[in-house]
Amino acid sequence: MHLKNLIKIFSAFLILGLPPVLLQAQSVGDSETGEIQALVRTLDADITEFQFLISKIESAEKTDREVLFFRLDARVFRILADFDTLANQVAELPEESPQREAVRQQLADFGTNRDSSLFDRIDDIKQHIIDNTSQLAELGGVTHIAMQAYIQTMESIRVKYYEALANHVESREDLGLPTKNLREQMGQKVYLYAETLAGRIEFTAVARNKLQERLSLDPDNADISSAYNDLNADHNTNIQRLETIILVLDRLGLESSSFQAVMLQQASNISISFFSSSAIITVLQDGWSASKEAMGEKAPDFIFQLLIFIAVLFIFKTLSRMTKRVVRAASNRSKLDMSALLKDILVSTSGGIVMALGVLMALSSIGISLAPMLAGLGVAGFIVGFALQDSLGNFASGAMILIYRPFDVNDLVEVTGASGLVKKMNLVSTTIVTLDNQTLVVPNSKIWGDVIKNVTAQKERRVDMEFGIAYEDDIELTERVLSEIVSAHDKILEYPKPKIKLHTLGDSSVNFIVRPWTKTKNYWDVYWDITREVKLRFDREGISIPFPQRDVHVHSDKND
Repeated sequence: MHLKNLIKIFSAFLILGLPPVLLQAQSVGDSETGEIQALVRTLDADITEFQFLISKIESAEKTDREVLFFRLDARVFRILADFDTLANQVAELPEESPQREAVRQQLADFGTNRDSSLFDRIDDIKQHIIDNTSQLAELGGVTHIAMQAYIQTMESIRVKYYEALANHVESREDLGLPTKNLREQMGQKVYLYAETLAGRIEFTAVARNKLQERLSLDPDNADISSAYNDLNADHNTNIQRLETIILVLDRLGLESSSFQAVMLQQASNISISFFSSSAIITVLQDGWSASKEAMGEKAPDFIFQLLIFIAVLFIFKTLSRMTKRVVRAASNRSKLDMSALLKDILVSTSGGIVMALGVLMALSSIGISLAPMLAGLGVAGFIVGFALQDSLGNFASGAMILIYRPFDVNDLVEVTGASGLVKKMNLVSTTIVTLDNQTLVVPNSKIWGDVIKNVTAQKERRVDMEFGIAYEDDIELTERVLSEIVSAHDKILEYPKPKIKLHTLGDSSVNFIVRPWTKTKNYWDVYWDITREVKLRFDREGISIPFPQRDVHVHSDKND
């Protein structure tokens, strides 16, 4: 059947092997005549090769005939391409050229019967695909895969025939030859094939989604995975074929927006410029219709589930607030010496846990499976943790500060070269307000990795001061004056007792240390008051406070 179809299709092309009128061109230039002659020779050579294959195919081994059929189809496309090229070249000849009209008449003989032979070949390929597809169920292993590949190849040849026919229609129209019957017959077949491809694409899309759901429940099932991969490959191949057929429909001037709509819905990597506005409108209309139908059927259930979702969230939001209040009150009443940071963490964590449970219960109430979500959160947590290593380091340092409590809110600290009052603490950073009212936000990892000086950690502090007098001043008078100044100050503690001692003999002064104790909050008041009073009393008592000086001794040489 295949061999007869091919002989029937291309016997008409033998007319083009005898075009003497082309070789006798008088009214065209030599270059144009030469090009046409070259095309005629090329076409004759291709027809000769085709005739040779036809003559040998009957005597070939039966197992080789399918391969020769494939070669014959390749010759079909080459001869059709030669014919189209020749027709286009002849169409460029002047209208008054006798050669143009003569060749046009010869090409006009390529009539309906010959066109029908081409369609017979397409129908023969279609039936061959159907017959081989029906045998797939009986095959297995490598044979099954080979048969699938063969069927895919035949489908590709079928698409190439439609493309070649579209070129043939255009080349005939360039010569002014009638194409009405050819267009009608081809339009029906191409349109039906486009409908078939669109149906396959939509069917495989639904089947693929079902297999994907089953594969998510049983990811290690090799049979499901193989079936999914096969469907996915078929889906993508059919999309590529439909794209080609849509272009053929457009060249024939046929409506293709419905098929473009299928491409828009199912294709993943097709340029938007491929689609017409009517196709986009069709997709939007289909989507809106489907949405209205779904809403009409599921609106009551959807509204009921939405109300349940909102109600569950509202209830747990209220419970979260109540939990925070209870935990905060319990922390404040607790006899445990908890830091402000620990209290804040307990409050926020308790409320967050309650709210997280509420969200999970709300999602579960509307039918959303929590297992995949929790698994996804685990993977996402790993990725986020890897990306935020520095932040997690601050978090770990914050936890260490929380456990060991080197300082607390409102403590005066000196860390990383900065000093000030701690105003806010969390597990990531600590906010410090300096004594001149600047706000510093210091990462906890910087604090924990350095020396921490907590000035206000102790309730009492020693005020260290040093005063110098001249070498000729009265030491006992100075000791008595310093003792009176320290004893008179009401913010200095009686115990531990203040120390007033002659400390060092400096280069320019005799230095006394004064070390009284006071409440931490009174440190600077005592320091400033004592310093001021010492200057005033020293002046009244005639005790001098020397400044650095140097004696210069000049020796003269008597021999000079």
